[in-house]
Amino acid sequence: MVFERKMLTYGDPDEEEDAPAEEEEEEEEEEEMVDPLETIRAKCEQTEHCVHLKERLEVCEARVGSRSSTEEECTEELFDFLHARDHCVAHKLFHNVK
Repeated sequence: MVFERKMLTYGDPDEEEDAPAEEEEEEEEEEEMVDPLETIRAKCEQTEHCVHLKERLEVCEARVGSRSSTEEECTEELFDFLHARDHCVAHKLFHNVK
């Protein structure tokens, strides 16, 4: 009970009001940060080679999705697309690292 009175008596109400505002500013700063990996991945996915492989993956997924029972999977197409995208990213990513 004594501790509670000290907090109520000696607490500065201005500090309590400023704390949420500071937290909001920190959240805004965090939201503005963009992961360079995601940006480079998006750019690499637009290259001709990656677009072609992504189309093959989407065709496979549509084919597999249209069948009610199939053992076919699109693993090969997925790995081909991810490999091409990551190969592109590997050449560009480390130029952005400080």
